[in-house]
Amino acid sequence: MKKEELFERIKGKIIVSCQAVKGEPLYVEEKSIMYLMARAAKQAGTPAIRTSSIRDVIAIKEETGLPVIGLIKVQYEGFESYITPTMKEVDELVEAKADVIALDCTAQKRGDGKSISEFITEVREKYPEAILMADISTYEEGVNAWKLGMDIVGTTMSGYTPYTTKTDGPDYELVRRLAETVDVPVIGEGRVHSPEQAVEMLKTGAHAVVVGGAITRPLEIAQRFMKAVEMSNELV
Repeated sequence: MKKEELFERIKGKIIVSCQAVKGEPLYVEEKSIMYLMARAAKQAGTPAIRTSSIRDVIAIKEETGLPVIGLIKVQYEGFESYITPTMKEVDELVEAKADVIALDCTAQKRGDGKSISEFITEVREKYPEAILMADISTYEEGVNAWKLGMDIVGTTMSGYTPYTTKTDGPDYELVRRLAETVDVPVIGEGRVHSPEQAVEMLKTGAHAVVVGGAITRPLEIAQRFMKAVEMSNELV
């Protein structure tokens, strides 16, 4: 799918993130079951899926036929970043035919000694036609990724780096500032817990919104309900 076609397809829409990593209730060692979540998301009308791991990229593309934003979560010694942190993961996602490749473009420490700018430049030089999504946590990181040729900037990491504050809800201000500055799609992502928050993200300037935990992580959803009821009971 061409970049412009993809951008038009997702504009003003919800991209559903269907992910399960080791240790989570929906992670099954023997076989991926996230394609079932993706099936439900497609029936609900999502124009694209975001997912982690090669097996889920392949299974979800086969099941849904939808464009897939692919990433690989892996923690290497010396690396603070864990979303598609090296060229090895980029190569694997290209081979798996991920339509978009998402990678950590934060300023966190890299164990290979490279700066994130050097890494992005290497990826762009090796795959000039690939559609690349920058997962960032600050305005400066987003602008840097844009200037280095990333096609999409996502606020995925806001609140998940040591130097950013994690709030209960989305980082609307980061979305707004980036949307006013860069000329590539800004994807609002991170702690979007309700339809109302997704709508607000779009009003703030997001090209599209990624929603994951509020839709596809039953443990997180159940815990949110439990916590709300417990807090209510404490007030009685």
